[in-house]
Amino acid sequence: MVKKTLVLGASLNSDRYSNMAVRRLASKKVEVIAIGLKQGKINGINIQNKLTLYKDVHTVTLYLNQKRQKEYYEYIISLKPKRVIFNPGTENSEFYKLLDKESIVYMEACTLVLLSTNQY
Repeated sequence: MVKKTLVLGASLNSDRYSNMAVRRLASKKVEVIAIGLKQGKINGINIQNKLTLYKDVHTVTLYLNQKRQKEYYEYIISLKPKRVIFNPGTENSEFYKLLDKESIVYMEACTLVLLSTNQY
């Protein structure tokens, strides 16, 4: 099953984990949507800097710290994803409570590890 994934906090810097995640997801034939501060491309995938209400988003994987996530709570919930992945350094108990209320599954995990161990 293709799990359309939104990478929130995507970076043009190829050393950043969010950039690596976009590339690895694409290499695994996952449909990737990337949102970051700066527009650009990662291996042909556009990084948007505006929030769009995408349909059929299965997973949102976060690369924003807890403080920066607040402005995206409503947006993420409005996408009605099946799950939200909190990568290392993005853990957020306040947001977990909001996701619980919406019956959205969340997990503290590393997207890159999930992909490399075929658990994505």
